[in-house]
Amino acid sequence: MTETAAETDPRWTLLARRDAEAEGAFVYAVLTTGVYCRPTCPSRRARPENVRFFETPAAARAAGFRPCLRCDPDGPSRAEANAGKVADLCRFIEAAERAPSLAELAARAGWSPYHLHRTFKAVTGLTPRAYAAARRAERLRAALDGGESVAGAVYAAGYGSPSRMYEGGELGMTPNRFRHGGAAEDIVYAFGRSDLGPVLAAATPRGICAILLGDDEAAMRAELARRFPKAALSPAPPEFADTVARVVAMIETPKLGLDLPLDIRGTAFQRRVWAALRNIPAGETVTYSDIAERLGLPPRAVRAVAGACAANPVAVAVPCHRVKRRDGALAGYYWGLWRKRALIDREGGG
Repeated sequence: MTETAAETDPRWTLLARRDAEAEGAFVYAVLTTGVYCRPTCPSRRARPENVRFFETPAAARAAGFRPCLRCDPDGPSRAEANAGKVADLCRFIEAAERAPSLAELAARAGWSPYHLHRTFKAVTGLTPRAYAAARRAERLRAALDGGESVAGAVYAAGYGSPSRMYEGGELGMTPNRFRHGGAAEDIVYAFGRSDLGPVLAAATPRGICAILLGDDEAAMRAELARRFPKAALSPAPPEFADTVARVVAMIETPKLGLDLPLDIRGTAFQRRVWAALRNIPAGETVTYSDIAERLGLPPRAVRAVAGACAANPVAVAVPCHRVKRRDGALAGYYWGLWRKRALIDREGGG
């Protein structure tokens, strides 16, 4: 049987499997109904001889077709709609005095609690509870930095009681330690050597807090001290050598990942970006705009996303090297562009 024009078009395969990746790439029209649809429209698939492809909804309208009422090809895509709703939920969480329950968030979004939980994590990289905890810890940090008493900061941040704050442990240390810049926070560190140069790995009792790349060990230790200005830094005991070896192995073979606990601290926004980075598969690269879009952020947030990438304290473990500029250029890598290119090349990325 001779294939129709539609079946010989590469877009037919995407349409046949309702591929979500085709959203926004084209629309298709059906001669027998006179409507045009998204590639993911749930309506029964039309016969190929009745299908016509168009680059944009406007082109389909100009050809005399009308939009499908079921998939609404002129409206936002499902991914865009989900990102918009999640962005609204994030603003709702940030403005609330206490963390909203999953049921409250589901009611606001018009979703089931299960769908809300799954979609929120897919968009932000965090569960609603984790996002609320991060925002609450951020308010606590701001209050402590502003000179508020510990008790006042705890209640102002919405913990309800000091015990709630200690249960969460979002600061990674006591409030008094945080207020004094990490004073009395114990951090051990050690150096290793990779084919990208010296590596510094540092850890708190909770996990790895820094992985630094560089050319000079003295400068790298100074960088660690700058990041943790009042912590108690000390050379790691001999048994930490295994941790360093695993970090070096990850740097030399990034596809392995790092199966070690991390103790990375940042603002709620930075943590969202870092979570999104950890969801980029090895061998793939994305743009700063892609990350902003995945988080439901406006295009102007690209600069903030780039800033969060630059603030990443654990090189390679949070793979900010997998992010490029929109034009494909390798820009903005804190540890040196040549290292970024080497990491991408050894992962098989473009």
